[in-house]
Amino acid sequence: MAKYKSRLREKYDTEVVPALKSEFQIVNPMQVPRITKVTLNMGLGEAIQNNKLIEAAVSQLTAIAGQKPVVTKATKSIANFKLRQGMPIGVAVTLRGDRAFDFLDKLMNLALARVRDFRGVNTRSFDGRGNYTMGLKEQTIFPEIDLDKVERVKGLNITICTTAPNDEQALSLLKLLGMPFKKN
Repeated sequence: MAKYKSRLREKYDTEVVPALKSEFQIVNPMQVPRITKVTLNMGLGEAIQNNKLIEAAVSQLTAIAGQKPVVTKATKSIANFKLRQGMPIGVAVTLRGDRAFDFLDKLMNLALARVRDFRGVNTRSFDGRGNYTMGLKEQTIFPEIDLDKVERVKGLNITICTTAPNDEQALSLLKLLGMPFKKN
């Protein structure tokens, strides 16, 4: 039985690696930039008053990522926000390997196409070390989310971590994988 290989991973191995090697004159194949992990984070400040938001966010993020997220808890108490240490205030999930590639394939080819007035993602959202972070205003752009069951539309942060030493190589990696960047 053959091992499952993601469609985007196949593209990375056959097209992206040779293109990056020639573009940046990389001799050692271990120096070619690759995606190490994808982190999805949903902050839920309103969960202080309504605990059911956490359960809904966990089920939605599980459907989006295909993996159960971790409930993040407050590290400090903040009196002005009526927040106590240890209260659940968000959910996060980290995807690695083929699950990360499957999620990126779904994000680039299905979800971003469903964003209203979409012109491309920003090229200035790199952190200086080759990692890319983007925010989505709605989690409902993913096809797994049933719009009838969504109580409140929430935002979602997506961080793509790469082994690229700089933003230029990371940008080239994501462009070759098919990330729709804005034309400057």
